[in-house]
Amino acid sequence: MALTITVLEGDETGQELLDQALRVMAPDVLGFEVTLDRHDLSLDRRRATDNAVVHEAARAMRASGFGIKAATVTPEGKDDVGSPNRILREEVDGKVIIRTGRRIPGVTPVGGTHYPIAVVRMAVEDAYGAKQWREGAEGSPDEVAFRTEKITRSTCRAVAEYAFRTAARMNGKVYGGPKWTVSPVYEGMLKEEMDAAATRHPAVEYEPVLIDATYAGLVGGAAQSPLIIPALNRDGDCLSDLVMPMFGSIAGAESVLLAFDDDLETDVAMAEAPHGTAPALQGKDIANPMAMILSCAAVLHYAAGKGHTAAELGSRAIYESVLEATAAGVRTFDLGGIASTSDFTTDVIQRIRTKLEVWSSLGSTV
Repeated sequence: MALTITVLEGDETGQELLDQALRVMAPDVLGFEVTLDRHDLSLDRRRATDNAVVHEAARAMRASGFGIKAATVTPEGKDDVGSPNRILREEVDGKVIIRTGRRIPGVTPVGGTHYPIAVVRMAVEDAYGAKQWREGAEGSPDEVAFRTEKITRSTCRAVAEYAFRTAARMNGKVYGGPKWTVSPVYEGMLKEEMDAAATRHPAVEYEPVLIDATYAGLVGGAAQSPLIIPALNRDGDCLSDLVMPMFGSIAGAESVLLAFDDDLETDVAMAEAPHGTAPALQGKDIANPMAMILSCAAVLHYAAGKGHTAAELGSRAIYESVLEATAAGVRTFDLGGIASTSDFTTDVIQRIRTKLEVWSSLGSTV
């Protein structure tokens, strides 16, 4: 069965990092053919097509089941094309975004954090996409701003269930949660689904904690085992931006958008780097490509789960090679090293080739 991955091209340094990361997907690196179906989601192209290219890419990703996305520019103007991420998430019916901070060998984590921390957040609803408006004279003391947010039980259920399944796989603990005491009707819906998932997964350790206490716990050393944190959309966005730098760099791990079938099995997986387009780094060959390269590994992992068995060896080889490179001192400037973007990628590719060759000689199937 041929593997096709939808590639969503982006802007500035985001596109440069994507180009580097896709080097690891070459047949002479992985040992098998991957078809890369490329779509230009740069700001100029989105404006030229009034976002039609984004809808086209979403349809292609629904068909392939897999996507790798570069960082894109979101313009500020309310009448501009906006964020392609929102369109992609809605069109593929993405429910969950998972970002896993993990220790980077050779890099000292903040606060002695050594175990992985995975944030499982809503991909849609909540504060993002909420209706907003103001009433009263503009600029007057009586002017009032309003926002109408919503969450649905199906999204809450997907977040909670995926968090517990991830915890079971990682031998970790489901930790944290929303502010259900202050908002028992709205945020309490996610807490209800967390409790229900805990009943379905009695072997998984479960410690529900209010969101403010979750932040305090992360800084205070709560991660004495792998933690999986289910979160509302905005809470999860903020948590992710805290967790990633705790391990050394926001570019140290991938972000994966997931859509599910009726049994909450993965239907679509799109991986990307959690950072932005870093215009100040464009053209300098110094940005950290780790997150983009790991995005390739993540997509291959999900592809293996959908029957593309050869992809699992490739996924494992990429993950291990990236972390081994940093352990050997091959690091970009943000991690205290001197390696360029392209040099780091070249080193990772050499390690992938060596691993796959050795595993092949040993008859390894993971």
